[in-house]
Amino acid sequence: MVEALLYRPGRTRLWFYRVEIAMNLFAEASVIVEWGLSGGQPNRRVSCHGDLRAASHAADRYRKRALRRGYARARGHGIPD
Repeated sequence: MVEALLYRPGRTRLWFYRVEIAMNLFAEASVIVEWGLSGGQPNRRVSCHGDLRAASHAADRYRKRALRRGYARARGHGIPD
């Protein structure tokens, strides 16, 4: 549904952090967070929320936390400047 994809350069490979809001089968909004090394097996966390507003607030908290940790939005060809 809605996704934010952030990157952070590492020593040899790029780290990624993805936050997505999606509706699940039970009419709830889910926040899916994935992070890890680009090209590797991602770590994943899923949380369910009763409405879209609560899910949006949770997703925004995850995104802001990633920005504080040095992740940035992709520019150009998926690589941050």
